Amino acid sequence: MNRRIVLGAGVVAAAATAGWIALPSGKHPLTIAAATDALARLRGTKINHAGGWNPAQVFAHLAQSIEYSMTGFPQPKSPLFQSTVGAAAFAVFHSKGAMKHSLTEPIPGAPAIAATDDQTAALDRALKALADFDKFNGALQPHFAYGALDKKAYAAAHAMHVYNHLTEFSVA
Repeated sequence: MNRRIVLGAGVVAAAATAGWIALPSGKHPLTIAAATDALARLRGTKINHAGGWNPAQVFAHLAQSIEYSMTGFPQPKSPLFQSTVGAAAFAVFHSKGAMKHSLTEPIPGAPAIAATDDQTAALDRALKALADFDKFNGALQPHFAYGALDKKAYAAAHAMHVYNHLTEFSVA
């Protein structure tokens, strides 16, 4: 067997194990309905945010991710990355019921999100994307990092993504 493949697999396994140990377990249902409820509760509230993106940027980013799961991500990682590092990362997140990622990292190739976007419109877009995903019966597109996911796994990924970003919010 190719030595680089064996070494690479060992690195992926070690990283996945370390990530699993360090990641706190999630406490939210990993469903589109629960993620929708979490976002809908923010409608009409004054949101304080601790992160680098304002709430409108976060909502637009969440909408992009959900929309791309149905239409295709603009710059996917290589199939090798998706089937090794990406698949391992998703397995860790899903087993813990929570994800942790850079909360200001744009989706590769996605249009930049303006800091001046309207918070209400961006929240409505994210909620519409979740509703559209819930009703979607077509072929889901591979996640740019995780690769192919079925609808239940994608729903979990979207929910974990929403919850991860909401950790930077508090309601005034």
